Amino acid sequence: MKRITILFGLFIAIMAGVVWGEDFKQTSTVIKGIMDKQVAEWNKGNLDGFMAAYWKSDQLIFQSGNTRRLGWETLYNMYKTRYFSGGKVDTLEFTDIEMKPLSSEIVLVIGRWKVLTTDKSNKEGLFSLLFKMIDNEWKIILDHSS
Repeated sequence: MKRITILFGLFIAIMAGVVWGEDFKQTSTVIKGIMDKQVAEWNKGNLDGFMAAYWKSDQLIFQSGNTRRLGWETLYNMYKTRYFSGGKVDTLEFTDIEMKPLSSEIVLVIGRWKVLTTDKSNKEGLFSLLFKMIDNEWKIILDHSS
């Protein structure tokens, strides 16, 4: 009887992994689409479109270097000042993207970012994003970019 219980438990665990695997495949496709849209909006010079992926909350966290910024509006203003002033449009790229599910509602995304600037002073680094399901939408709740 103990052996049957162990085998049944193992079967349930395997099946749960298969179901989560399919769910995560769909989730990762959705998140990749969100990030692709971010790149497209950035490259069109549409900061509002780029920022649509972020949680519009004062609790949004952005960290870079030795600075922590809190809030959607704070991040919006930083991007506007740093990358969207003067009418120039720089080109954004995301590469080496990997996704790790932390739960059914939180996904860690890591990768590389690169901004090809019109003045050839290109910027690049690494990022870690936490996406969370909020009101049936995947939103970035934490961005740590270096």
